[in-house]
Amino acid sequence: MAGARHETRAEPATADREIVISRIIDAPRELVFEAFTEVRHLSRWWGPEGFTTTTRSFEFREGGEWDFVLHGPDGTDYSEWIRWMRIVPPERIALLHGESRDDPNAFESLLTFAPDGAATRIVMRTVFPTKELRDEAVEKYHAIEGGRQTLNNLAAYVTELAGKGAEG
Repeated sequence: MAGARHETRAEPATADREIVISRIIDAPRELVFEAFTEVRHLSRWWGPEGFTTTTRSFEFREGGEWDFVLHGPDGTDYSEWIRWMRIVPPERIALLHGESRDDPNAFESLLTFAPDGAATRIVMRTVFPTKELRDEAVEKYHAIEGGRQTLNNLAAYVTELAGKGAEG
């Protein structure tokens, strides 16, 4: 049966709705995970370059929520909301992210934290409800570049934290 060979490594059914961003961070996995799970840390690095974050409420537990505002460098405020769906410290966080609790366009993200020698590889896999919403996030909101900048901010923050810990 020549030509009947089947590959099992097909693209996932969600490939046209996904954005996947990864980064190596020069800090231990536990510290990177902590920076993602404690509001005192999140407010210091969350968001793309030039953005700041104001938290309205925060409860890090499965089913808990983070209600916050992202302040853009141009003065625009973006209401944001995250529900923590699944938490496996220090390996994985699954979340639902939208503008508000009842946002029909909310998207799912899975964050994985894997040891990479003394560093940590973080992978942020986001799946949108539709290809159109994914494309809009990329084109209108620059989601890929914004995601990279956010992970760069996390890396800089955590590297600084790790350095302070090593000095103390």
